[in-house]
Amino acid sequence: MNLGQWIGLIAIVLSLYILWQIREVLLLMFAAVVLATTLNRLAKRFQRFGMRRGFAVLLAVAIFLAGVVGFFWLIVPPFAQQFQELTYQVPKGFGRFNGWLDALRTRIPDELVPYIPDINSLIQQAQPFVNRVLGNSFAFVSGSLEVVLKILLVLVLTGMILADPVAYRKVFVRLFPSFYRRRVEGILNKCEVSLEGWITGAFIAMFVVALMSLIGLSILGIKAALALAILAGFLNLIPNLGPTLSVVPAMAIALLDDPWKVVAVLILYFVIQQVESNFITPIVMAQQVSLLPAVTLIAQLFFVTFFGFLGLFLALPLTVVAKIWLQEVLIKDVLDEWGNNHLKERELVIVSESPAADDNWTAGNPDINENPSIGDDILK
Repeated sequence: MNLGQWIGLIAIVLSLYILWQIREVLLLMFAAVVLATTLNRLAKRFQRFGMRRGFAVLLAVAIFLAGVVGFFWLIVPPFAQQFQELTYQVPKGFGRFNGWLDALRTRIPDELVPYIPDINSLIQQAQPFVNRVLGNSFAFVSGSLEVVLKILLVLVLTGMILADPVAYRKVFVRLFPSFYRRRVEGILNKCEVSLEGWITGAFIAMFVVALMSLIGLSILGIKAALALAILAGFLNLIPNLGPTLSVVPAMAIALLDDPWKVVAVLILYFVIQQVESNFITPIVMAQQVSLLPAVTLIAQLFFVTFFGFLGLFLALPLTVVAKIWLQEVLIKDVLDEWGNNHLKERELVIVSESPAADDNWTAGNPDINENPSIGDDILK
């Protein structure tokens, strides 16, 4: 390797190192791009009705903000109420448990009484765990503040991109060599179409899961059924793991009402997950985004390992975009073309060195018979 090749190799390694160090920022930028693509798609629909671009964008942003506010308005108050009831029921449950232990001591032999645990001893044993939880409360608050700042950053970036998406797209395209920019434009168009397809399929699956959850929880008489159904639909954005996370608050609220409802809720969510994974997602996503289930699961494990919860949340759109770039650049432009140029050059040499082939070829082209220099220039 000469000096220029060594410099190029070092530049590539440094670039990869820098990208790895700012991977979280890049992930937030990608989240802003996905959100801007969603709102831009909604704005384009409004523009089809004759609405100007500025008003269409403002209306799309207003609908998005109204959806966020409505989500928290429907989710937070019922959960806060159930949490207050939980703080009331826990001491009451401890009292019942203590009374049950006292009744048990009167019915067993005196030799076994010391082996019956006391509620105070249980509280003392749980004290280190409580102290640990309270000690981590500051870390939880600081982590929540960091999440809020990241959300604000994503919203600001989304607004900037949405204001003039063409300009940002041109800046990204100019990062590539001039001979490849038209190809990059085509790849970006395919990425936009695939992201729009994923968004459409995800919203359809979310709506169906939320509707089934609402109907099932209402039949079982679970409190805060609407909030739990909306949460189940939202967590459905996380394939495979989202339905598992959504069943935890539903079971906790069912436990406050009646113990048998916990099993009923578990069975209900299991049925909903099976219907969603075997019928809804294959039907909807097969028409929008073609991804193998194993690829989706591997992508989730990869992105949650290196990017945390945000990587898990964005695993599917990241996989969709990565699939297109790998398919178009690595497979079509590199692997499929590997060695084709050498074959073409070899075939050209064979044609140019064959007098019979040259005679037959020039015989079928009268322009070259009239002007032989044209054929010489082409063969050169």
